[in-house]
Parts: sequence; C-alpha cells; structure tokens
Amino acid sequence: MTEIIRTLAEVQDRYDAVLCDLWGCLHNGVEVFPEAVAALQGFRAKGGKVLLLTNAPRPKPLVEAQLDGLGAPRDCWDDVVTSGDSAQAAMMRGIIGKKVYHMGPERDLTFFTELPEDLESTVDLVPLDEAEGIACTGLVDDAAETPEDYRAQLLLAKTKGLKLLCANPDVVVDKGHTRLYCAGALAELYTEMGGQSLYFGKPHPPIYDLARRRLAQLDRVPDDRVLVIGDGPNTDVAGGMAEDFDVLFVTGGLAAEQTGTNGQPDPERLSAYLDEIRTSPAYAIGMLR
Repeated sequence: MTEIIRTLAEVQDRYDAVLCDLWGCLHNGVEVFPEAVAALQGFRAKGGKVLLLTNAPRPKPLVEAQLDGLGAPRDCWDDVVTSGDSAQAAMMRGIIGKKVYHMGPERDLTFFTELPEDLESTVDLVPLDEAEGIACTGLVDDAAETPEDYRAQLLLAKTKGLKLLCANPDVVVDKGHTRLYCAGALAELYTEMGGQSLYFGKPHPPIYDLARRRLAQLDRVPDDRVLVIGDGPNTDVAGGMAEDFDVLFVTGGLAAEQTGTNGQPDPERLSAYLDEIRTSPAYAIGMLR
C-alpha cells in the first residue's frame, strides 16, 4: 500500500541515494521549486547521493546549463543522467544507421554535436528521403504543433522501413501552466502506424543502466537503498518499479487532477487512480519538499 508522506526527510534515512526527475519535481520549465531544492540539499547534507534522472533529449552539459539558468544550485545534486546521453551512445553505435534525419527543433542539434570525450560522431544528418533512420528529439514548434502535424512524415518513414530513435520518451510535459507534447508522443504515433520506435529514457532499461554506472562512480549503493522520485506515472513510476527501486510518486505534477492533489493528494482519489493504472509506489507526496 502506498504511504502518503509530507516530506522527503520522513523517509530519507532509509536510503543512500535518490534518482530524482527534473521536470515536475525540481522545476516546471520556468522556475525552480525552492522546497524541492531544500529537500535534496537536506538529503545530501545527511550523506546521500542525488542523481537527477531526466528524459531531456539533450546531453548532460546542456541540462546542467539549463539548471544553472533556472537558478538550481549545484549543491542540490551530485550528477545528471539524461535520456539524451543514453540515446546518443546508441545512435553512435549505428542502431539507426549512419544517415540520420533529425525530427525536432533546431535547439536540439547539440544532440549530434555535444558528445562526451569517449564518443565519436558516426552519423551524417540528411533529409528524410535520404535517411536510414530518424533521431526524434521533439516537435519543431511544441507550442503550436501536435503529433498529427507529423503524420505525413511518419508515413513516409514507415514506408521506407526506418527505425525511429526516441531521445525523450515523455509524451507530454507541463511548462508553467501549459501542457506540451514531447518526442514520446511522436514515437507513440509512429508505433501506432506500424513503425518501429526505439527508446532509451525512462521507463526503459538503458537509462537506468547508465544511472547505476554513474552512481557507482560516486558510491556503492545497493538497489534497496535507492529511492526514485518522479511525477510521471508511465515513466518515473513505471520505470523505477520495473527496476525494483522504491518510488516516491510526486502527485502534484502530471497526475494532479487524477489524484485530487491540492497541497497533498486526496487519499481516496489517489488510491482509485493507482488501482486504475495498476501500480503501487512505496510513497506519494503532493510536491517534493
């Protein structure tokens, strides 16, 4: 049964590391949540390790720069692990071929150029009709477009038998008070159309494998001493539970309406929602604090 808690501090002594989602937990794309920052700082002050685990399609250095720009202090985390990191490595191994079409905004071109020292570029960006595969980082204009605007491109890709590498499995995200579609929505549509989509972020194993390797560089922490924190039922919660981690479900993010969250989740509505989606995280909290 899921335990509703008021603060991370109530349970932090049970864990030596947390894998914390960014969007919806630490910030909303516009501003950082001060209480969340304080909670992670408090966990680290007790000797815990904090890895920020995000489905952002961008490599780690750019996510760190974004956090700096939002005002997230560096002392609230130890390392950052991104879906972009995991997907980059797979792409450079040739999983979708060497001639790649980029489906996404221009700002995400760094996905192809900002590489870690141990990774060399092996792909060329080409038009869709010349491509051997697609690297999808999102919608070109997520403020105005929907996945349906990409149906024609995806139909051509399916006809050509192209694999679609999804650099961000999130389907939607809330930026401030606006809900936007992400790369996961395009990958979901492509799969529905009969195409093949490949995922490397939450809830899929590659990003957790990378997180474990990064955590091992900081400290040896057994899985039963790791807490996953996130607001995405189908990404953070599903992924963390599939990896046998305890999960703290932040209900005030994507599932605020379904869980009746007003400060804290409504117990009855939370229970009904968890029954509906057939999951049972260890803990629930309105917002990370």
